[in-house]
Amino acid sequence: MEDSIRKADILIEALPYIQAFRGKVIVAKYGGSAIDNPASMKGILQDLIFLAAVGIRPVLVHGGGPAITKKLAQGGRQTAFVDGLRVTDQETVHMVDQALEEVNARLVEQIRALGGVAQGLVSKHGVVIAQPHAKSAQLGFVGSVKSIGVDAIKPVFTHHAIPVLSPVGSENGQLYNINADDVASDVAAALKAEKLVLLTNVRGILRDANDKNSLISTLSVDEADILLDRKVIGEGMIPKVAACVHALKHGVKKTHIIDASLPHALLLEIFTKQGIGTEIIH
Repeated sequence: MEDSIRKADILIEALPYIQAFRGKVIVAKYGGSAIDNPASMKGILQDLIFLAAVGIRPVLVHGGGPAITKKLAQGGRQTAFVDGLRVTDQETVHMVDQALEEVNARLVEQIRALGGVAQGLVSKHGVVIAQPHAKSAQLGFVGSVKSIGVDAIKPVFTHHAIPVLSPVGSENGQLYNINADDVASDVAAALKAEKLVLLTNVRGILRDANDKNSLISTLSVDEADILLDRKVIGEGMIPKVAACVHALKHGVKKTHIIDASLPHALLLEIFTKQGIGTEIIH
């Protein structure tokens, strides 16, 4: 009986958050090495299904770096990076697209297997309108987001389904490989999302990279700029913080960076007062 009462108490604790976010959009980005952890993936997908079931509108933007690297290796192609971005020629961008379509299909299939409803949105659906990256001379067919076709995403909500979005963009038939954090940020802005959540393999932003107990729970945009100047925020976290700041400056209410490996990380960050990662706010 006590265990049942405790479970009911947890549901009641979540009620104000469910009421506040019902009908609102929450964009989650999931990728990198975290996406190859089956237990972590199952927990995140269950969280997304729960959000959809209580009337919240989750959108999943996925990456897939390891899958891309594997696909390129199978094709006998080596991977080169400039400033953390994959150099992408014409043949490579099609292989990237194929790898991410496979990741997309796998995520959609797993959501359905867990009892959820999902619809995959990949490059051919024209959701992400791309433009060449500022460093395209070095990077090739790496792009940045020009605009987001929200009219392709919104109908998915009417079917109470979770849109699952690949970060490959296109412009006039040309494909572009785009950083998934940036795509998620622009999707959140275009949909006027309540939250953008970046799921990673680290707890969040630490004041001391060597001290796991130095997690910063809440950070303003101004404070984030100071930490960037002081190089407290390390290299791998810089693009994630930039994506969060971009989203906030374009109308997203709150942004979060959390560890996907924690059981039900998404629900803990959204439905509890303390949360588990770092939230970046105005």
